[in-house]
Amino acid sequence: MTGYSQSLLHSLCLKIKDYPRFSLTEIEKFCWMAAHEHKHGVLPSEYDIKEIDEDLYLQLLQKFKAK
Repeated sequence: MTGYSQSLLHSLCLKIKDYPRFSLTEIEKFCWMAAHEHKHGVLPSEYDIKEIDEDLYLQLLQKFKAK
């Protein structure tokens, strides 16, 4: 698993919390959206199938589930 800086993970977690309709019950979706935006520079469209950085996604998910 690729390690990301704590400052990047922290800033992405803050960004996730600012997404419209943020909900911890759908945290997998919001972490996926943040990983997509980080890699491609834009939020995913409704039927977006671009790859994301799975390591980043899992580390973001872990940050939220550890709380």
